[in-house]
Amino acid sequence: MSSSPSKTNTETTTRTKATGRATSAAKPVLISAGVALAAVTLGLVSWQATAPADRAPTGPAPAAAAPRSEASAALQALARREAGDKLALGRADAPVVLIEYSDFKCGYCGKFARDTEPELVKKYVDQGTLRIEWRNFPIFGADSEAAAKAAWAAGQQDRFAAFHAAAYADGAKEKGFAEPRLLELAREAGVPDLERFKADMAGEQAAAALQKDQQEGYRIGVTSTPSFLVNGRPIAGAQPLGAFTAAVEQAAAAAEQ
Repeated sequence: MSSSPSKTNTETTTRTKATGRATSAAKPVLISAGVALAAVTLGLVSWQATAPADRAPTGPAPAAAAPRSEASAALQALARREAGDKLALGRADAPVVLIEYSDFKCGYCGKFARDTEPELVKKYVDQGTLRIEWRNFPIFGADSEAAAKAAWAAGQQDRFAAFHAAAYADGAKEKGFAEPRLLELAREAGVPDLERFKADMAGEQAAAALQKDQQEGYRIGVTSTPSFLVNGRPIAGAQPLGAFTAAVEQAAAAAEQ
């Protein structure tokens, strides 16, 4: 993987009018004080959490960073740890939870999915240290939203991981995510009941699940994909594998204390 900093490997987007309207609709009017604090400090914490060692701040921390522990606790509390979560990998009681806010049309999300996530699964998920919880966070328009709903629908038949892999394969996003293509991906992922898949994809539950994930991301200040939380510690962009292993190891050590 490339070792370039997040400035060059984060796929950032300026919201279009349509996305802006969706964002406004998604944001709740009232949010808890802890999560509000997390949203205010997320950008600063993200930069400090992912800055290379030779660029890390050396002077006094800015005033906005002072309540980091409270902000981190609020962010850590976002881990759902639902045993029946169809869009999660790993034990519900794993000591470390990585939450991923991603878009199937995001190139760097695909890079993480192909190059980094499988290594994290082998090293940490399979041995019970790490749980990965996916959040659909489409920011690239109608195709992104359609793919998000399709992934959710595949998950209802326990094929989310396979659909995720197919949708993030090299060259997959260039083919778009119109309905015929989504059905093709579902077949590739081994979704057994395609009629149910189509119904689930178009249903109210898929729309509600997508809205829940979007609201969560907007509430804490997510503006680009991929964005991650590792036990409440933000990581911005498809960082090198070492950035994630270090974060998981640190979180696991802290959980043992």
